[in-house]
Amino acid sequence: MRSSQLTLHHVTKRYPGRTVLDQVSFTLKPGDKAGLIGENGSGKSTLLRLIAGQERPDSGELTVTAVGGIGYLPQTIPLPLTATVQDAVDLALADLRALEAELRRAEQALGDGADPMALAAYADILQRYEAREGYDADHRVDLALHHLGLPALRRDRRLGTLSGGERSRLALAAVLAGRPELLLLDEPTNDLDDQAVQWLEAQLRAHCGTVLAVTHDRVFLERLTSTVLEAEAGKVTRYGDGYAGYRTAKAAERRSRLQEYQEWRAELARNERLAAGHAVRLDGIPRKAPLANFGHGGFRARGRAHGAMARIRNARERVDRLTANPVVPPPQPLTFTARIETAGAGADESAAQLPSVQLSGVRVGDRLHLDSLTLGRSGRLLVTGPNGAGKTTLLKLLAGELRPDEGSVRVPGRVGHLRQEETPWPPDLTVVEAFALGRVGSADEHAHALLALGLFRPAELRLRIGELSYGQRRRVDLARLVSEPADLLLLDEPTNHVSPALVEELQAALAQYAGAVVLVTHDRALRTRFGGERLHVPESAWVRSG
Repeated sequence: MRSSQLTLHHVTKRYPGRTVLDQVSFTLKPGDKAGLIGENGSGKSTLLRLIAGQERPDSGELTVTAVGGIGYLPQTIPLPLTATVQDAVDLALADLRALEAELRRAEQALGDGADPMALAAYADILQRYEAREGYDADHRVDLALHHLGLPALRRDRRLGTLSGGERSRLALAAVLAGRPELLLLDEPTNDLDDQAVQWLEAQLRAHCGTVLAVTHDRVFLERLTSTVLEAEAGKVTRYGDGYAGYRTAKAAERRSRLQEYQEWRAELARNERLAAGHAVRLDGIPRKAPLANFGHGGFRARGRAHGAMARIRNARERVDRLTANPVVPPPQPLTFTARIETAGAGADESAAQLPSVQLSGVRVGDRLHLDSLTLGRSGRLLVTGPNGAGKTTLLKLLAGELRPDEGSVRVPGRVGHLRQEETPWPPDLTVVEAFALGRVGSADEHAHALLALGLFRPAELRLRIGELSYGQRRRVDLARLVSEPADLLLLDEPTNHVSPALVEELQAALAQYAGAVVLVTHDRALRTRFGGERLHVPESAWVRSG
């Protein structure tokens, strides 16, 4: 019976100039299926690396009990592109390979007259190896690759010949094949088609160990997770009852914090008015009059400070206390505020009726065969199909980055292309420098325009590209895309590594866009809400769409 358990107690992790995780504490029990969510750069991937032992915390205690091993899926395979598929498999199965080598050494140590201690050690290692079905691990890699859309993938093939999505699926297949007790998965559903993600969900539901998955996939969270961990402002908060329970709790939490903030503002304003009002009334109180003015005797005029001064002092002290202990309003999520413009906004009405995309008899090797395709200037096209069917190839054709072996491609006007692979920015560039690269004016002149998009906070503009999370680097590409006019937008997996809140804003911005859109996505929620034409690209088949 598996007993994987994970406990963090006041764990802190800092990088130069910033604290990513601050005094984080939580526990996952054996068998928990947890989703880890949060904005890009909130420390999710860092947390997984700490648990996997890839990095060490600066302070605090981190305890991982997983006799059956740890399987860690990073966002990218940490190998050069010259490495082979076999190298990637061996890396993912490293602990199982080490256990196998330990088993062989224990066998050799037995000899003819082994002592009881050597026999017991051998039996313990053998039990652990067989519990993970180590003898069948390589066969399970091939089986998983088949279900993930990479059948018959040669082990000697170089990683550089695979697409980014294919490398991700290779890593996922190898990690699952190791049958580890604790699974740490960073965006496991990215680049998976419907059939593959359904297979993955079935595998994880059947997994009798513990799962912690960083994901932005809303459907995945709803179907799989019993616990949701949210990383925000250096902290990690745990929510029960799955994703539905998380959403309910967050809504209630936000209402409570908003009410507390509004009450604080109202109390501050009330005391500021009291202080100002009493000061005005104080000015209207006459100063002491001479005793002679009041005739005979012992009556003395009351001082002008009597009563009014005390009330002013009390109100000002209350204002000082409220100001010194402000109630912070609930944080506003980053919003996608750009209104994407077309390059041909001033074109005449007749030009607006012309098609934006025309393809005829297109063939690109064995990757794509397309008989015909026409899309109007404000058309919407969702391209679906299994991995390897040629969806990304189609976008590269439309972007002019690839020429067909046969047929014609006509795309008038300017094209904006959000590629599936991240842009290889120089790591020493800052966020604002990358945004301004190749554009007229200094980086500082572009800072306001970048902030206006709502994709980055002011403090993040000076971060180096090499310091960013994968999702933050994706936001740089998205910022450049939406800040340049285009007549046709080509979006290849635009929601990968993007928070659910930002996905909603992206959908709203695209709804207001006047140009044409061609969208490739595995995001099930995004596809469900898509309004427009659909083109299914089957593998190795001719497709007609008109």
